Amino acid sequence: VEFVAMDFRVQLDAFSGPLDLLLYLVRKHEVDVVEIPVAIVTEQYLHYVDILEQIDVDTVADFLDLASMLIEIKSKQLLPRPEEIDEPEVEDPREELVVRLLEFKKYRDAAFLLERRGRDWQERYTRRDPSGSGDQSDQHRPIEGVELWDLVSAFGRVIRHKLAAPEVSTIRYDDTPIHVFMQRVAEQITAQGRVAFFELFPDAVHKSTLVGMFLAVLELVRHRHALAEQTDRFGEIWLTVGSEPFVAEATVMSIEQ
Repeated sequence: VEFVAMDFRVQLDAFSGPLDLLLYLVRKHEVDVVEIPVAIVTEQYLHYVDILEQIDVDTVADFLDLASMLIEIKSKQLLPRPEEIDEPEVEDPREELVVRLLEFKKYRDAAFLLERRGRDWQERYTRRDPSGSGDQSDQHRPIEGVELWDLVSAFGRVIRHKLAAPEVSTIRYDDTPIHVFMQRVAEQITAQGRVAFFELFPDAVHKSTLVGMFLAVLELVRHRHALAEQTDRFGEIWLTVGSEPFVAEATVMSIEQ
């Protein structure tokens, strides 16, 4: 899945789209995959889809496909069930979705295990790009620590509270390059040491600015220039200085490539 802002594209290898979001919501409710609370999960899933649509409407097609499946399952569960003893047992409408989700979870867990082993290996045997431009695997690094969907949810709160009222006669776009947003955020985190995710975003600005800053945060976290932490469950997300120093010039070269 890709998020787009202006002419900048971020490839998020840390997750595989709709099923990953659904698995995240199931884990959030601390239930087994086979016991998906469809009614609650469907409402929350649609909420996340709405946030993704605010970022880029072109990314939500696959998410809407799964959303329609969830709504159909929910409607089937609401239908009255026959009470006659000789009536054959009614098939659980969640069965097909559970099979897909369990299969996805198996491969996802295996991928994360391999990724973790690869990270451990790299810490023992560090190999740098001979050109000096940095680790070539940076572009494939997943987001660590706080999950991507935690950040998406937090960004939804930013949109609700900090988006400027739309102007009737004028449509404005912020064409600020993504590396500029990254530098601003990195400098703020370095200066303060610890910054609340919500406080990173200015008040009453247009959506393209908020989206640009959000993508900058994702890139900083993914490349370990910043670390996202959440000390309390469902609490504020905090950003601190990461393990990899942020160098603006190297970032510009990486984006241009």
